[in-house]
Amino acid sequence: MTAPSPHVVIAIDGPAASGKSSTAQWVAERLGFLHVDSGALYRAAAAMACRAQGDAERWSEPFVLELAQRIRLVPGARTFVPLLDGEPAEEELRGKDVTRHVSRVAKMAGVRSWVNAQVRATSYGHSIVADGRDIGTVVFPEAQLKVFLVADPWERARRRLTQQMGRRPTPEEIAEETDRLVQRDARDATQTVQAADAVLIDTTYLTQPEQVERIVALARAVTQRPGDTSSVDDDRDPE
Repeated sequence: MTAPSPHVVIAIDGPAASGKSSTAQWVAERLGFLHVDSGALYRAAAAMACRAQGDAERWSEPFVLELAQRIRLVPGARTFVPLLDGEPAEEELRGKDVTRHVSRVAKMAGVRSWVNAQVRATSYGHSIVADGRDIGTVVFPEAQLKVFLVADPWERARRRLTQQMGRRPTPEEIAEETDRLVQRDARDATQTVQAADAVLIDTTYLTQPEQVERIVALARAVTQRPGDTSSVDDDRDPE
């Protein structure tokens, strides 16, 4: 049987804390697409491993892959949701233990292949905005639009802490988080590569609404062409 043709795909990549996931969610809402966060699948795999074995040094690729088979990626109202043993676990996925160990899981070639296959499958039957590792280079090399978000590490650290703490972080807190992000950038370097045909957007001095507007405009430009039957709806406003 021949697989159905993919719908419109917008691929958003960038380093940790560059805002790609929250921006992708907003863009998807504006366009009436579903959001796919590949990073959530890596986090789900790490969460399953944390549940089964607290010592991350003992995690092997076969061990993590076996646990990953108990994860399902299902469409929700606005985004695809990873279910761990049939249940959503958003708070757990964003917890400190998972955040500390997710890079270890993401380096496992078998896990990356599993995640990429799950994400790629979401484009059959759905128009999507996907973000995360390898999105524009490996998972969707033929995406209609690829965007690579970057920002100064200090600004990425400030944004992340503000979101996590719900207050303005101190310079000392930002400096510590900046160091952590720079170290993570180094660990993730091989899985965070800009596609040759991706549009680079530096968000250091952009608000999130400005980021979203730029990407929505790019999406309209590349999908609304004469004879294109898969044009996007740009009349929606963010809530």
